[in-house]
Amino acid sequence: MGLFNFIKEAGEKLFGTGEAKAAQEAAAKDPSADKVAAANAKAAEAIANYVRTLNLPIEGLTVAFDGAAGVVSVGGTTPDQATREKVLLAAGNVAGVGEVQDTIVVTNPEPEAKFHTVARGDTLSAIAKTYYGSANKYMVIFEANKPMLSHPDKIYPGQMLRIPAQG
Repeated sequence: MGLFNFIKEAGEKLFGTGEAKAAQEAAAKDPSADKVAAANAKAAEAIANYVRTLNLPIEGLTVAFDGAAGVVSVGGTTPDQATREKVLLAAGNVAGVGEVQDTIVVTNPEPEAKFHTVARGDTLSAIAKTYYGSANKYMVIFEANKPMLSHPDKIYPGQMLRIPAQG
């Protein structure tokens, strides 16, 4: 449990369309508490739906969002540390999210992975060389970040990645 920091301007663009965008626009026009709460609820639902599309094994997923602070809170129960970390990364690698508050319970605790924030010019091979001493171990990092990553070449600056302990 804890707090993870992300680059707020980087990530999946979940709030630029549909109900989340409409709610944000309504809150901008009328910043009453009801409109802001509705916008935050729609944004939280967009994040929760995104996490669900990844088909990660998490029960009782809860997501809350504070748009003014850029903080998302994520809870639920998951069987392993890797899934917990993937859920946190999925919620945090969203444009507009700067921090993730974690209340996910892991039923079979394991050591935590390291995390790496992608910088301009980074490749999975270069990251693997840094953490494992071999660029050829880039697939370890790729596999550790599936299903958020669809291809080893599709990473972007500001994205946070899991770096598992084994290399």
